[in-house]
Amino acid sequence: MTLAIFLIVASAIALASILGVTVSRTLASAKGGVNELQPIDVEAFRNLVDPAEDEYLRRRLPAAEFRVVRRERLRAVAAYVRAAGTNAAMLVHIGQRAVASSDAQTAEAARRLVNDALLVRRNATLVLMKIYVVLAWPNSGLFAAPILAGYEQMSGAAMLLGRLQHPSVPVRTSAHW
Repeated sequence: MTLAIFLIVASAIALASILGVTVSRTLASAKGGVNELQPIDVEAFRNLVDPAEDEYLRRRLPAAEFRVVRRERLRAVAAYVRAAGTNAAMLVHIGQRAVASSDAQTAEAARRLVNDALLVRRNATLVLMKIYVVLAWPNSGLFAAPILAGYEQMSGAAMLLGRLQHPSVPVRTSAHW
C-alpha cells in the first residue's frame, strides 16, 4: 500500500513538473521566439497519430522492439505538437492585431483565427502531457487527433486572414498545401 501511494505521489509531482516546463516553454516561445511559422508536414503527423499504424506495428514487431519504435514515434509526435503550439501562439498575436481592422470580414476572420489558435495552444499543452505519460507506458493509447484536427482548422483560418490582409502573400502553416 505504501509503495502505491509513493508511486502516485511521484507521478503527480512528475506530471506537475512536466506541465510547468511545457507551459513555460510555450510562453517563452510565444513572447520572444522566431517570427516565422514552422511548416508542419500534416500527412506525416497524421501517420504518426493513426491508431491503425500503431496496431500494425504492434502486430508486426516483437514487444520490446515495438516499445522502442513507439517511443521514437511519440518523440516525433511531441515535436509536431510543440511546433503546432508555437505556431498557434504566433497566430494568436497576428489575429489579435488584425481584430481591430476596419474591414468587418477581416476582423471576423481574425476573431476566428484567435479562437482556433487558442484552442490549439490549449490542446497542445494537454496532448504533450499525455505524450509524456505514454512515453513511460508505451503500450497505452495516445489521443493526439484533436490537435491535428484543430491545427488544420486553425491553418484554414490563418490562410483566410492572410488572403484578406495580403492577397499576394501566401500564409503557410503546413508543409503540404
